[in-house]
Amino acid sequence: MKFELTSTYKPAGDQLQAVEKLTNGINSGYRNQTLLGVTGSGKTFKTLAAQLYQELREFFPNNAICYFVSYYDYYQPEAYMPATDTYIEKETEINEEIDRLRLASTTALATRRDVIVVASVSAIYNLGSPQEYKEARLELEKGQIWPRKDMLTAFAKLQYERNDIDFMRGTYRVRGENIEVYPSYENKGLRLTFKGDSLEGLAVIHPITGKLIENLESYNLYPTKHYVSAEQTRAFAIESIKKELKERLEYLESQNKRLEAHRLRERTNYDLEMINTLGYCKGIENYSRYFDGRKPGIQASLCI
Repeated sequence: MKFELTSTYKPAGDQLQAVEKLTNGINSGYRNQTLLGVTGSGKTFKTLAAQLYQELREFFPNNAICYFVSYYDYYQPEAYMPATDTYIEKETEINEEIDRLRLASTTALATRRDVIVVASVSAIYNLGSPQEYKEARLELEKGQIWPRKDMLTAFAKLQYERNDIDFMRGTYRVRGENIEVYPSYENKGLRLTFKGDSLEGLAVIHPITGKLIENLESYNLYPTKHYVSAEQTRAFAIESIKKELKERLEYLESQNKRLEAHRLRERTNYDLEMINTLGYCKGIENYSRYFDGRKPGIQASLCI
């Protein structure tokens, strides 16, 4: 699908020159262009990105306009105070709506060509592999045969959690012959209707009222988090982490740093158990190199 520009505005002043140069750059095949704007306005990059996102949504109402910025409302990095031997764990508070918009960005990039992503510097920080995220999707189609156990196992692999009481993003619930899923990148739910093991119906529903919005013939369900990996990739990552852990423990013990070695062993083994059981752990981005198979110093995967 092509980009369809809709606007009632006309360029004026320096905008005419900027539009001409940017257009020439696109026609010349430039992959990257920088448009310089006003400085000293007092607005944060997050605010400016949100403003640009809203404007582009008006200009391109028929295309996928996405928003990808940091999703932290509060962030306290981990720290260690040697004087008091105090370890301060990382503490964060995530904005759920921005998290949804971030996931919607990667889903759009995986499924469409007419996508514009307005992003802050957050977009250059490491995410899980875009290819793994795309390949992990669950392809649903009316008429498929899905034994109940296999369907719920497939949801678990995409990191959806069962919650029959509080229907929120990243969860699913079972109601008789229906299974309702709330995709983490949508603001609507998905209802799967079964007759025995046969998937007889697919429909978009209102997540609160359950009211039918649209019937579907098929739907691709994507993971709830950016960090998702196949079992083979996960097994390789776990073995690589264990290998480096052994090396670091040997070094710390050779330096008579037994307390540090104990802490590293306990924390890493806990993370490994979570990764092996759930497919992820708190702070899994710190292990991204092992999942990607990257060597130290090599750039991590980005949102594209």
